[in-house]
Amino acid sequence: MRIDGKAYRSIWREGGEHAVRILDQTLFPHAFEVLVLRDAAAVAEAIRTMRTRGAPLIGACGAYGLALALRADPSDAGMAAAHATLNATRPTAVNLRWALDRVRDGVAGLPPGARAEAAFALADAICDEDVAINRAIGEHGLGLVRAAAARKGGGRVDILTHCNAGWLATVDWGTATAPIYMAHDSGIDVHVWVDETRPRNQGAALTAWELGRHGVPHTLVADNSGGHLMQHGLVDLCLVGTDRVTRDGDVCNKIGTYLKALAAADNGVPFHVCLPSPTIDWRVADGVREIPIEQRDGREVTHVAGLLADGSRAEVRISPAGTPARNDAFDVTPARLVTGLVTERGICRADRAALRAMFPDLAAGHAD
Repeated sequence: MRIDGKAYRSIWREGGEHAVRILDQTLFPHAFEVLVLRDAAAVAEAIRTMRTRGAPLIGACGAYGLALALRADPSDAGMAAAHATLNATRPTAVNLRWALDRVRDGVAGLPPGARAEAAFALADAICDEDVAINRAIGEHGLGLVRAAAARKGGGRVDILTHCNAGWLATVDWGTATAPIYMAHDSGIDVHVWVDETRPRNQGAALTAWELGRHGVPHTLVADNSGGHLMQHGLVDLCLVGTDRVTRDGDVCNKIGTYLKALAAADNGVPFHVCLPSPTIDWRVADGVREIPIEQRDGREVTHVAGLLADGSRAEVRISPAGTPARNDAFDVTPARLVTGLVTERGICRADRAALRAMFPDLAAGHAD
């Protein structure tokens, strides 16, 4: 996508350098800074602190982290240790484990001296594939937006999204935003309701920023207003991303997604989840009981960061000193509340049979 007319990916290497560059997402929307990660420890820190985030992007970054680790220690023991360290940085998103396993398995049979370069090549390929996957998700999801526009006689299509499932969360295009960008670029009158997405406010800080830079009309709303907007006919469809989808179609996404799905079901608003196939966890059936939910620092709940009138950044407390806070980073939306899954191969129901029919090659070998 473009920032002030210049094309960017969210992660890249320059030439054949043995380093990876990311955008520091903790500084958005008030500052734009490129970080250069030169070793696996720096990659692990960037993922853990959410300098880089979003399930597909975490996977790509982790793949580069393993490649960097193999430059320092290409032994089997070194690879296993780096894999474990990187995999532990974010426990919920399945893309991280998928990418790390793909790199590890892809280089395991090579002599130690050849592993690092092969790992970099695999990480590069994961990035290119992610771009192609998200472009395809956008093309399939575009049909949903076109259908909504047709139902309204060409009138404005209002889409509600939650968190950031944009190009900042992937290598490019985004998942839930890919259909939006394509609809906007094709001339459809589209408008996006952007949830704040507390406590980290990725909607306010990231989704609003990238939509604005691309010129997509949007309005920031409080997280709790989604149901109200739906009751008054102001939402035509919901498009969200996901960090993990079970083989039965349960969807794990940023905390608050479940509440949007409940409101959508109560008001007859289509609720679609946009996901790349590496986000499907074929080993898990029941999302509520089997997906580990990341518990983050309570300070993200008790404090907020922002820009002061003088242009300086500050963090302020919004709760009484000493008040304990619980910070579940994700929730699970049961498959019964999901209208459809928008994948790179098309749109399907959120259930085991439909997912297996859409991805028979990936489902092979997993429990029926």
